[in-house]
Amino acid sequence: MSIEALFKPKSVAVIGASGKPGKIGYAIMKNLVDYGYEGKIYAVNVKGGEIEISGKKFPVYKSILDVPDEVDMAVIVVPAKFVPQVVEECGKKGVKVLPIISSGFGELGEEGKKVEQQLVETAHKYGMRILGPNIFGVVYTPAKLNATFGPTDVMPGKLALVSQSGALGIALMGWTILEKVGLSAVVSIGNKSDLDDADMLEYFETDENTGAILIYMEGVKDGRRFMEVAKRVSMKKPIIVIKAGRSERGAKAAASHTGSLAGADSIYTAAFKQSGVLRALTIGEAFDWARTLSNLPEPEGDNVVILTNGGGIGVMATDAAEEEGLKLYDNLEELKIFANHMPPFGSYKNPVDLTGMAGAEAYEGAVRDALAHPEMHAIAVLYCQTAVLDPRDLAKIVIKEYEASGRKKPIVVAIVGGVEAKEAIDMLNENGIPAYPEPERAIRSLAALYRWHNWKMKHKKE
Repeated sequence: MSIEALFKPKSVAVIGASGKPGKIGYAIMKNLVDYGYEGKIYAVNVKGGEIEISGKKFPVYKSILDVPDEVDMAVIVVPAKFVPQVVEECGKKGVKVLPIISSGFGELGEEGKKVEQQLVETAHKYGMRILGPNIFGVVYTPAKLNATFGPTDVMPGKLALVSQSGALGIALMGWTILEKVGLSAVVSIGNKSDLDDADMLEYFETDENTGAILIYMEGVKDGRRFMEVAKRVSMKKPIIVIKAGRSERGAKAAASHTGSLAGADSIYTAAFKQSGVLRALTIGEAFDWARTLSNLPEPEGDNVVILTNGGGIGVMATDAAEEEGLKLYDNLEELKIFANHMPPFGSYKNPVDLTGMAGAEAYEGAVRDALAHPEMHAIAVLYCQTAVLDPRDLAKIVIKEYEASGRKKPIVVAIVGGVEAKEAIDMLNENGIPAYPEPERAIRSLAALYRWHNWKMKHKKE
C-alpha cells in the first residue's frame, strides 16, 4: 500500500471542516487554500451548508460518501468517538490515506490503544493507511500542500521534518520559517498506530525533493525495522534524530503523552551509530547540522580551509575543528596563494587571517581561490563585522562565487556582528549556503557532514 497519496494527493477532503476561525477544521482548510494547493479541496461536516475560506466558497458535504469525485486523502478532525464510523465511510469511498488529527486514543491508555488498533484494521481492510492519530497534519512543499493547523508560510527546501510530538512539531515549523531553513516536508506522526518513522524514511529515500531527514523521536515500536531501514537510507541520504527521553524521568514523561515505549537510552545510541544516524542532543544542533546535510555536496577529501578577518574567531574555529576531528590543510606552499589577498602582516597559515582590513576584494579573491584549488576540499568563511565591509556585501560575494564554482565543495559561513550580520546570515541560508552567528556552530555543522560521509564510505567498502 503506497503512501504517495499522503504527499501528492490529487484531492483532499477535510472531515470536520469549519467556517469558524479558531477551530482546527477551519485552520486546516485555510492552510490548504492559502498555501496554494492546486488539487481539489472538499469540506465535509454533518452540519452541511456552505463555508467561506479566504474568499473562496465551499459547499459542505454531510458525509464523505456524498462527495461526487474521488478523494485521495481525507484529513479527519472530528471528536474521537466519531472516528471509527468516519474511517469506515472513507474506506467505502476509496480514500487512500487518512491523517487523523483527533486525539483521545492510545495516549490515554489500554482502552484507547484497542480503539486505535480497530481503526488500523478497518483501514487495512480497505487498503488505506493511517497517519496518527493525535497529529497536527502533513506538509509537502513541492505539491504546495499544507494540511496542518501549523504556520502557513513554510519555506520550500530539501529537509524533511518528522515529529512525534505535535506541539513541538508546530513550534519547529515556525522556527524553520524564522531561521530560513527550507523544508520539503513536515510530517506529524503522533501515536504511530499505522505509519511510523520507518515508513517515512522509506518514502523520503527515493523522494527527489528531499536531501536529508530530521526526526524528533520519543520511542520506536519496531526498533529492528527502524534500524534496518535507517541503515539502508543512510547510504543515500543523511538522517538526523533528536531522541528525547534520555533520562529515566524523561522516558516516563514521553510514554505518558504519546503512549510510546522508550527503551534504555544507551541502546538507541549504539543502534544509531551502527545505522549511520546522526544523533543531535538539542533542537539547535539538529537544525545546524540539517543546514549542511540537506544543502551541501559531500567533500571529496579531508582538507578544510578556514578564511577569517579576525584572529580570535579563527582560533575558536580551529579549536572546534580539532575537537571534531577535522583536518586543517597545512601545505604552506599551496596556502601561499592567499598572500595575494592580505597585507604583509596577514597570515596564510591555516586558519588564513586576511586581517581586520580585509574588504570585499580580499574576501572575493580568497573565496574564489579556495573554491578552485583541487587540494582544498571544504571551506569555512568567517567574518567579524567591521566598518570595512558590510556583512550583506560579503554574503553576496560568497553566493556569487559559490554559484560560479558550480557548488561542488562544501562551504559554511559564520558572521559575528549586529543586525546587518543577521540579515547576511538569512541571505546565505535562503540561497542554500549554511550560515551561522558563531564560528563553532559552522565548524560543528561541517563536521556532521563529514561524519555522515565517512560512515557511508566505510560501509561502502564492507
